[in-house]
Amino acid sequence: GKKLEAVVVDPASNWPLFAEKTRELLTKDKVAAIFGCWTSVSRKSVLPVIEELNGILFYPVQYEGEESSKNVFYTGAAPNQQAVPAVDYLMNDLKVKRWVLAGTDYVYPRTTNKILEAYLKAKGVSPKDIMINYTPFGHSDWQSIVADIKKFGSTGKKTAVVSTINGDANVPFYKELGNQGVSAEDIPVVAFSVGEEELSGIDTKPLVGHLAAWNYFMSIDTTKNAEFIKKWHEYIKDPKRVTNDPMEAHFIGFNMWVKAVEKAGTTEPDAVQKAIIGVEFPNLTGGIAKMLPNHHISKPVLIGEIQDDGQFLTVWQTNKVVDGDAWSDYLPESKVIIADWTPPINCGNYSTKTKKCSGQKY
Repeated sequence: GKKLEAVVVDPASNWPLFAEKTRELLTKDKVAAIFGCWTSVSRKSVLPVIEELNGILFYPVQYEGEESSKNVFYTGAAPNQQAVPAVDYLMNDLKVKRWVLAGTDYVYPRTTNKILEAYLKAKGVSPKDIMINYTPFGHSDWQSIVADIKKFGSTGKKTAVVSTINGDANVPFYKELGNQGVSAEDIPVVAFSVGEEELSGIDTKPLVGHLAAWNYFMSIDTTKNAEFIKKWHEYIKDPKRVTNDPMEAHFIGFNMWVKAVEKAGTTEPDAVQKAIIGVEFPNLTGGIAKMLPNHHISKPVLIGEIQDDGQFLTVWQTNKVVDGDAWSDYLPESKVIIADWTPPINCGNYSTKTKKCSGQKY
C-alpha cells in the first residue's frame, strides 16, 4: 500500500480563489484527487480547471443537478434524492396545498426551484398557490418576507416553505418566523441546507419542529454510524462536535476512490474514472452506496424533525436507496438527456432524442 498525505487548502468562500487553489493542488502539489467545494458556485468555478488538467473532484453536497462531468463524482444528493421526495412528503403526508419556494440568490436554489415549480405544476398545483422568493447570501432582515409568507399561508389552505436558504441567513429567518408567531404546525419549513453543523451553537428554539431533508443524520442508530462518530470525536478531540450529511458523503466518496485505485492499480485519473463505476461501499444508515455510470451515487432519503438539542428525529425515509439522476425528468429540455460515462455513450449529456452528446456546457 501507499501512504496517503492530505493537502488542505482554504479558499475562504472566495469563488475565484477556488479555481486558483485547484490549479495549485493539481500542478504544484500534484494531488491524486480533490475532495471539496460546498456551494455550486464554488464547484462551477473549479469545473473548467479540473477538466482542463484532468483532475478528479469528489463533490459532497446536495446540489441542483443538470451537470455530469467526466472529472467530477457527485456524492451529495441530486434533486430526485432530496428536493422532490421532500415535496412528495409534504404533499402526501402533511397535505400541503400552497408552496413558498424561498432561496438564496444563486444557481443551486434557482435551478432546484425551477425543477420544483415544474414538478408542482405537473402535480396539478395552480401557479397562484406557488410563491417564489430570493434573497442575497447572508440576508438578515426577514421581517417583510416573513409577513408575506404569513399572509400567503392565511387563506385556509395548508402552506409550507421549501427552503434553499444557504448558510448564516437561516438563523435570522427562523428567528423572524418565531417573532411573528409562525410555528412549525402553522407553516412547516423543510430545509435543504440546514444540518447538524448549522444548528450547533445556536438557539434552536425557533427551529424546533421544522424539517430538513437529507440522506444522513447524526442521530441514525446503526453500529457503523456509532463507530464513525466515535472515530470523529477521537480525531477532533471534542465530544461536542457533530457529524453531518456532507461528511458521510465524503466518507463514502473517499472509500470509493480507495477501492477504485486498488482496482485500477494506479491513481491515474482516467484509470480511476473507469474503475470506480459500479464500486459499492456501505453508507452509515445501513444501506449500500453505489457509484453509477452518471457519476452520482445511490442514497436513502430521510426527512428529520429538528429537536431542541440540535439533532434530528427521522419522521420519514425511503425503504430503499434512490439512484441519483443528473438531469431532471421535470424540465422539458433535460428529460431527454442522460449522463453515462461508460462505452458506447461516454458523455455527461447524451440526448436520447438525437442520439448524440449535446455538448451542452451545463
